[in-house]
Amino acid sequence: MIALIRRDLQLAVRQGSDAALVLIFFLLAVLLFPFGVGPEPSILARIATGALWVTALLAALLSLERLFQADYEDGSLDQLALLPQPFGLVVAAKLIAHWLLTGMPLTVFAPLLALLLGMDAAGYPTLIMALLLGTPTLSLIGGLGAALTLGARRGGVLLALLILPLDIPVLIFGVAAVDAAIAGFAVGPHLAMLGAMLLVALPLSPWATAAALKQAMS
Repeated sequence: MIALIRRDLQLAVRQGSDAALVLIFFLLAVLLFPFGVGPEPSILARIATGALWVTALLAALLSLERLFQADYEDGSLDQLALLPQPFGLVVAAKLIAHWLLTGMPLTVFAPLLALLLGMDAAGYPTLIMALLLGTPTLSLIGGLGAALTLGARRGGVLLALLILPLDIPVLIFGVAAVDAAIAGFAVGPHLAMLGAMLLVALPLSPWATAAALKQAMS
């Protein structure tokens, strides 16, 4: 798995387009909010949490269509399926690499953008924790959607229709956790729900994704 993760990271560094596109979209989309709703600090602070989470979700969605597409087109996916390791572990390695390239940078840059939007500093630690719990779930759910739409015409549209409804609970509890921290309420229940969703998706998504990929390759 470590070798597969290293392989995907090296390919991403050489190509550089997808990971950079996700981060650039995240930065630009958040920076557009002050132009859309006005520069009033109180308004920006009120919408900061939701703006960050929605933009992070859409940014992660950008790279999902190409998650398996390149390996599928050049035949690498068939070779990976022939490895002696279970195919579910191979898929898990690719999903981990995807999170390292998308979810981790989004988590790192989110506090800086929260500062630009004027979000209350009390919500910063919870924002980071919520993103650390929520973004892996987005990658796991997105991987399943990418496998189900692999090779389909207009796969990007189908992918969005499939996974956006499934991502809504992550969005709800992620925003609720940060808002609770800013208001001085307990954040544990919201973070616990994000953790529970991650624990459910972590063992199930790679194997379901592997089954969908085998179906697409057959």
